[in-house]
Amino acid sequence: MRRRIILLAASLLLLAPMASEAQEATGLTAADGMAIRQVIESQLEAFQRDDGASAFSYAAPSIQSKFGDPATFMGMVRSGYAAVYRPREVEFRELRASGGTIRQEVLFVGPDGKAVIALYDMERQPDGSWRIKGVTLVTAPDVTA
Repeated sequence: MRRRIILLAASLLLLAPMASEAQEATGLTAADGMAIRQVIESQLEAFQRDDGASAFSYAAPSIQSKFGDPATFMGMVRSGYAAVYRPREVEFRELRASGGTIRQEVLFVGPDGKAVIALYDMERQPDGSWRIKGVTLVTAPDVTA
């Protein structure tokens, strides 16, 4: 466990300059990038605790309106987003801005061992905070040799 934490910290230090360059290219600040990541991580932690109210609170108002309540939202996540709901591994990748959409790419290895990429569309709220506007899952490219 300690080795994994050390490796994670080292990789974050190595990737920090690249993340800063990518954020500058998208017009996002480093604080935006950290805030977006924190929102996603907080929702993932809420899924792990089966805390529907907290998980639902990170969804944008349009998503909250669509699902109506935390129980309905959690049912959708459990049935359609198993890799996000109960991941074995999580790896944050690129943060991009394109056509007015801010998108955070996250690689998940699901409970079945299959990798998927989650494309998190983010929405800045009037108070400046970030919420999750939608998540699209795509099959991760095969990286086996």
